[in-house]
Amino acid sequence: MSLIAVENLSVRYGANTVLNHINLTVEPGEIVTIVGPNGSGKTSLFRAIIGAAQPSAGRITQRPGLRIGYVPQKLHIDPTLPMTVERFMRLMGPAGRKDCDQALATAGVPDIAMRQMSELSGGQFQRVMLARALINAPDVLLLDEATQGLDQPGSASFYRQIEAVRRDTNCAVLMISHELHVVMSASDRVICLNGHICCAGTPAVVASAPEYRALFGTGTGGALALYQHDHDHHHHDGDDHDHGHNGGARRTEAAE
Repeated sequence: MSLIAVENLSVRYGANTVLNHINLTVEPGEIVTIVGPNGSGKTSLFRAIIGAAQPSAGRITQRPGLRIGYVPQKLHIDPTLPMTVERFMRLMGPAGRKDCDQALATAGVPDIAMRQMSELSGGQFQRVMLARALINAPDVLLLDEATQGLDQPGSASFYRQIEAVRRDTNCAVLMISHELHVVMSASDRVICLNGHICCAGTPAVVASAPEYRALFGTGTGGALALYQHDHDHHHHDGDDHDHGHNGGARRTEAAE
């Protein structure tokens, strides 16, 4: 069965309907990206899925025993507070050193367990957040604009890591993002949201859909096609950091 199934979901705040008749599923091992303009209901949908917002109609079901890992948009840690990466990882619950090291390695930041959280770069910090979400071997990762504040090469590198995590753990991924040309190409399915589902399908199908172009224009179409070409022909299992930087440069040129 599906990991998550959203059926005929509506969410209202007072008289304002922010989501209307939403239907979607997340299947084992797939990457699903939700895109949409500001105010389109992306956050409300996410909050409903994780149980932080009450549906006004419809229902959301999860596979029994489903384990969810959550990577939030932002997390502020007082820079004057001494805290190692390993201690931060253990704040969520009991975890051994081996579990922490394994999760950090899967997230692409091995050997930093004893570093201070305040000393990490933005990209390292987000990968530690990813590692913390991975520590309980989740069936599905939920990412809420997890690259907020990173530059384009950093975002591209982070999403390469998400693809590697999916490959290595077969963990499904449901993510919300505004970085269309980076995220769509890393997705199996894309759902375009604007209070309702405007269009859904593979990245290529959604990028060419009139509803998508009405919301976002055609500028990302060329970038998407170029990124897919690069992704299909140059994907490798090596250091994704350099690959992300190169890919970011190419995508920037295409977007211009």
